[in-house]
Amino acid sequence: MSDKISTKTIAVNRQVRHEYFVEESYEAGIELYGTEVKSLRQGAVNLKDSWCDISDGELFVRNMHISPYEKGNIFNKDPIRPRRLLLHKREILRLFGLVKQERYTLIPLSLYFKGALVKVSVGLCKSKKLYDKRADMAKRSAQREIERAVKERMR
Repeated sequence: MSDKISTKTIAVNRQVRHEYFVEESYEAGIELYGTEVKSLRQGAVNLKDSWCDISDGELFVRNMHISPYEKGNIFNKDPIRPRRLLLHKREILRLFGLVKQERYTLIPLSLYFKGALVKVSVGLCKSKKLYDKRADMAKRSAQREIERAVKERMR
């Protein structure tokens, strides 16, 4: 019997890698209602401007937009309501210390199904400066040039 659990990506926040250095990532569960899960199965979610914060010892994701389920009528919830993330208390306290003292930011990197459960990958990030972004762009363009030269040489 296979112990492998299938994962299916729902949404990825691509802008994070451009704006931040991702130091670590954590896998967290998320507290959702039934119509929100049905909406996620249709891929109706936007992580673009979302972030995470810690209040009262709990981790919340803010500004994550899950579109209302079209057949959900009165059971639909507010699309951008704060949603609680499920991590161990020890991990939340460690993240709280890093966010307050080291000036890190918590940002959701991706949303995916792991088996029947919805999981969020949360990144511990530091903001990039403009010169860091330029260096990354220069590095990517140099890598593209190398790949082109190798491909040209192979012909």
